[in-house]
Amino acid sequence: MAKFLGIIPARYASSRFPGKPLALLGDKPMIQWVYERASSLFEHLVVATDDDRILNTVLDFGGKALMTRSDHNTGTERCAEALDLYRNQTGLTFSHVVNIQGDEPLIQTGQLQTLMACFQVSGTGIATLIRQIPAHEEPQNPNLVKVVVDKSLKALYFSRAPIPYIRGPKPEGHTFYAHLGLYAYRSDVLEKIVKLPVSRLEQSEMLEQLRWLEHGIAIQTDITDLPSIGVDTPEDLDRISHEGHFSPE
Repeated sequence: MAKFLGIIPARYASSRFPGKPLALLGDKPMIQWVYERASSLFEHLVVATDDDRILNTVLDFGGKALMTRSDHNTGTERCAEALDLYRNQTGLTFSHVVNIQGDEPLIQTGQLQTLMACFQVSGTGIATLIRQIPAHEEPQNPNLVKVVVDKSLKALYFSRAPIPYIRGPKPEGHTFYAHLGLYAYRSDVLEKIVKLPVSRLEQSEMLEQLRWLEHGIAIQTDITDLPSIGVDTPEDLDRISHEGHFSPE
């Protein structure tokens, strides 16, 4: 039976929003909203950080937190270290790890359940979520990562460019998909992918999942229609605050 460890990577030194995990939404820091929303699904949930301020904030509200190295380039790398630390600390083993974004204060348990259900597909080592891009969104936006999938919803490619390129009339029923930055991994696959060398595709698009695809590791996706609003800038935080989204789920 699968045993999941939920990990929330949270670093302080964001280039666009320093201290983002500690930014207040209502009367709570953003990291607390994420933690509390995810905690109902996970018996074992931990914040993985590189900063004492974040560590102490999580411990103060009653959460679990681990101090990890400051030289990680990605949340995936931080998750791999946290998995090792938590196993050594507790003596427990986990078959799977869920990487929960610390800048998604509106994350919903339904999204996480859909993500974890991807492992019911035989052979899945990495899972992630995608969503349909509605007509009013701008697919040319490079901050909106697009993805194309095969008929079994395995990812074929991720790009900051609009994919696929539509030459001529748009095919009837065609849907563009955007990628949501939630990942889950089999523990052995997580330990493998963080040892892979950086790939040319990853360097081109600055998307770590392309490293995994380029090394032949399949990524299973599933579609969610639940809303997802990440916080990348202080303006994003203000928008969520003003719209009153930060009430309990």
